[in-house]
Amino acid sequence: MAWVSYPPLVAAVSEAGGLGIMGGGRMEVEELRLAIRQVKEHTRKPFGVNVTALSPIIDELTEVILEEKIPVVSYGRGNPRPILQRCKPERVVCMPTIGALSHALKAEQDGADAVIAQGMEAGGHCSFIATMVLIPMVARGVKIPIAAAGGLCDGAGLVAALALGAEAMAMGTRFIPTQESPVLPAVKEHFIHASEDTAEVTPLITGTRCRGLRSRLVELLEERGEQAFEVPQSSAEHATWGSERMEEAFHQGDLDMGFLPCGQVVGRIHDIPTCKELMERIMSEAEQVVAGVSTRFSEQ
Repeated sequence: MAWVSYPPLVAAVSEAGGLGIMGGGRMEVEELRLAIRQVKEHTRKPFGVNVTALSPIIDELTEVILEEKIPVVSYGRGNPRPILQRCKPERVVCMPTIGALSHALKAEQDGADAVIAQGMEAGGHCSFIATMVLIPMVARGVKIPIAAAGGLCDGAGLVAALALGAEAMAMGTRFIPTQESPVLPAVKEHFIHASEDTAEVTPLITGTRCRGLRSRLVELLEERGEQAFEVPQSSAEHATWGSERMEEAFHQGDLDMGFLPCGQVVGRIHDIPTCKELMERIMSEAEQVVAGVSTRFSEQ
């Protein structure tokens, strides 16, 4: 969500009763500070900031998070120790994204306060393990709270996450086609007409397996190889090249030669609501699902 979770969307999610999380992984120091203050202009509700532990300026970004008194820091990819060492004494909730039980156990041992357990259905850099398998394994293995992610977009997903042992659900793809999302209208329309089988995993965009919508760029990379596009060979430069392809898709509308990270759940998304409408619908659906399941059990 680095190119999507900007101030308007973050503020709208928190105002609607969720926890908006800023996609700060690709931001410069002062860019992050400005974005945080823009969120604060539109909501007094808590929100978090996501950063990448691999970032060469992670210490500076963490300092901004502390100076701006952000209550939650989300992170992944890289050694989280510098983040934890700075944030834990300041009582900032540390919530990494993990994709395996071993990752969750290590996060808890390191001092994480909660985890987002993300299954293989999810968009972006995803797990090898399906959400339905991952969540109960993590729930049995750790004592800290879990937010389930991957393949979730509605009230039924929320109930399922709770039934599997999570305390909450986290959504990324579902928030891309919302009114407050900063991506181009054509991109939102592209999402609501996409199917689940076009959300494929490829290592060709960032150098690491990453799930997103199949595009002409992916097809050409498969046909001609990375050398044909002068894709950098170093892992850091390859990741940067891939991030630029994402920016071209989300904000310049290049759906052919860009890349749109998203989860398989894209096949279940068919409208563009406001965040408030979406959150209210999820809670209403969850109540209906619980009532329906209770009725089924009582009839046995």
